Amino acid sequence: MRREAGFALILPAVFTALALAEDPKPAYDFSLPRAERIALAESAAPPEISGKATVYVLEKTGYVKARDGVNGFSCFVDRQHPLNMEPTCFDVEGSATTLPTRLFVEEQRALGASEEKINAQVEAGYRSGKFAAPRKPGIVYMLSPQIYLWIAEVGKMVHAPAHLMFYAPYATEKDLGSPPGGPGMPHLIRAGKPDAYIVVVPSTTPPH
Repeated sequence: MRREAGFALILPAVFTALALAEDPKPAYDFSLPRAERIALAESAAPPEISGKATVYVLEKTGYVKARDGVNGFSCFVDRQHPLNMEPTCFDVEGSATTLPTRLFVEEQRALGASEEKINAQVEAGYRSGKFAAPRKPGIVYMLSPQIYLWIAEVGKMVHAPAHLMFYAPYATEKDLGSPPGGPGMPHLIRAGKPDAYIVVVPSTTPPH
């Protein structure tokens, strides 16, 4: 299950559906000033983290490193689909393992490769050892208020909630105990894949 489809199916109550688009355009704006695109990438995590992270800016030629960090984290705007905009900050483990696949994907898109070909290349890369799944638990920050996902199944762009993700390579719903859906429940996306994640949407309810 692709990330954007998985979110739409398991978290319908926390999405804000936008207008149906007959000819949808990418949510990410390549024409934004560089400083704004850096700030967008940094918005994925608290400033105490993103302010010390390596930052990548998405250009039409692929990702370009805008700044070297000092804490091992990497912040960038991910696009699991060309129409998406997903500010993301990987921790040290994700930066070493999953990030190279994201850099590869945008490099191939810039060269004009089809999504089908790119997906096949990434899968082959995991099989050959070119790419590696996370080797230990870790966190991915996606706390930006500007996460937009294209849901092809319903033909809509959706505004996704701020959330946290945790590496769960090759995990399935059974590994989580097949939890019921709903607020506060963990969810699994990309089940069975090397870059499967457990997703947790932080509660907006004030603590007692």
